[in-house]
Amino acid sequence: QVFTFNTVEIKVHPSVKVKNGERMSIICHADISKSTDFQLKHNFTIFKDGKLVFMTVSDKEDARYEISTARSSDTGEYKCTVEAGGKAKPSNSIHVWVTGMTKPILTAEKKEVLEGEVVKLRCELPEEVPPLYFSFRKIKMNSTPKEKHVFERDRNFSVAEFSVEEGDNILQFDCFVRRNIKFEFESSEHSNKTLVTVREPFIKPTLNAKPSSNITEGDRIQFECSTVVARMRDIEIILQKNKTILNSVRDKKLLKYSAVATLEDSGEYLCKVEQGRASKTTKLNVVVSELFPKPILSASMSELDENKELTLNCSIGDFQRANFSILRKNSKGDIRLKNSRNLTMRVNVNHTGAYICKAELKGIVKESKPVRINVYAPVSKPTLSIVSGLPEVVLGKPLWLICHSAMGTPPITFTFYKGNEVKKIVINDTYATFLDENIRQNDKRGYKCDARNNHTSGMKTSNILNITVIVPIRNASLGSVPNGEVEDGSETAFLCSVTEGSWPILFRIFRKTDHEVLVFEKSEHADRVLWQKKTMKREDTGTYYCMASNQANVDVKSHPISIRVILATWQKGVIAGFILVPMAGAVALTAWWFLYKKKK
Repeated sequence: QVFTFNTVEIKVHPSVKVKNGERMSIICHADISKSTDFQLKHNFTIFKDGKLVFMTVSDKEDARYEISTARSSDTGEYKCTVEAGGKAKPSNSIHVWVTGMTKPILTAEKKEVLEGEVVKLRCELPEEVPPLYFSFRKIKMNSTPKEKHVFERDRNFSVAEFSVEEGDNILQFDCFVRRNIKFEFESSEHSNKTLVTVREPFIKPTLNAKPSSNITEGDRIQFECSTVVARMRDIEIILQKNKTILNSVRDKKLLKYSAVATLEDSGEYLCKVEQGRASKTTKLNVVVSELFPKPILSASMSELDENKELTLNCSIGDFQRANFSILRKNSKGDIRLKNSRNLTMRVNVNHTGAYICKAELKGIVKESKPVRINVYAPVSKPTLSIVSGLPEVVLGKPLWLICHSAMGTPPITFTFYKGNEVKKIVINDTYATFLDENIRQNDKRGYKCDARNNHTSGMKTSNILNITVIVPIRNASLGSVPNGEVEDGSETAFLCSVTEGSWPILFRIFRKTDHEVLVFEKSEHADRVLWQKKTMKREDTGTYYCMASNQANVDVKSHPISIRVILATWQKGVIAGFILVPMAGAVALTAWWFLYKKKK
């Protein structure tokens, strides 16, 4: 009994795409070759998405997995395996798509609700499997439905809540479901529509203004807001204007609020009734007419010198019956100057500031726009000085000048001059600075500055400031006569000079052997100095250099020269005498002795 599997196939009847609710058959067929005609038992197993869904044993070469009513949950990859006589063979996989979904079922927790409450809904598909996308809709007459979307990964039902708002009366709700199959969305048909009736907990409030919504400044206006409620508990009435709460009551059906009307009271008023989550509003527009216009404060002058006379006048057109007052603005509170429409005073610098006037009629107080008054004291004669303190500057260095006026009402305009040329104009309170970076060696122009403000006395000018320009030392050199070798005891002249530099110049000459020694120092109003050393000694041998400096505080060093002190001529003769005379005597004695011996 020899057999072999040729093929194992899986098929779907009527097709791989089946409508939801239709009958569907998954057929597994084995094609087997046998050596003789003998009976063979076959074990058929069918899998969906890797999970076993059907298994049977048959001596036939076909097996059917019948699904009487196909649902979207039956969509998936199907595969079968046939086993017989210790041999097994799988089929290829086949994808089955059950199109369409069952109609979802929608239920509401309540059929009747109050405004401000919520409607709780449940949408389910008992015959479908997750994941599913649920969409809930709230439907009102003559308005676009509101939707809420919920994704359920593990459930075939979902719940949602919708708030019941003011104006809702009869509401309808439904739901539909979508699922994703191979990156495509498939939607169910809409569920049954569920009807929910809405009852009002209270009626829309009524808002009135007495005596009228059109009144005049100074009149008293009274607002009344009322409603009719089914249940008094937790009812609240609120009166607002521009989001500001003016008054409120609880557990009452009527709210009252009154005030003396002003122009600022014009606008829209809002009466709001709240109970739980329910809220209803009514609006009323109120127009307050002007009783009299704002006063206007005028001044005889806005800028004036101290000790001058200033007159302030307050007016409001043809209205004469108002009570007037003139005040000066102050950060700690306005200072009342006079209860009158006119004020005349002689001013000083302390009167600088802002002034207003007020008018009062029938309890209504109105304020004018502020008028700025500036009182000026004249500037004093400015002083011009150098920031460093000394009236000098090193050539090549910047020069900082400061111009200061001890008295005068700011702002003060300072003008700097170099000679007669304007160099800078600065506006400041009491002083100004100027930087001159263009200092030249032979610059003879003096500096001055002007100061002026808005006082009619005009400009004041400082004294002229002359500056000394200090030229730094350049190119120091040192020479000597004689140069190089000098006889002991002789006189030597040293000359230290510079090519450029402002006087006085401090000259210093140093000798350097094992250490440096200052041997000469002198300050001269010249570009050179001569040092005559009368007697040179052996210890004066060494290297000499000179250093020059002036008020620029820069030391300039010369190249070094070498001096060697040698023996004088007479010193050499003495030394020769001490050596040659004994030598001559010795030679004579030797000659005598030689002649004596020869003669003998």
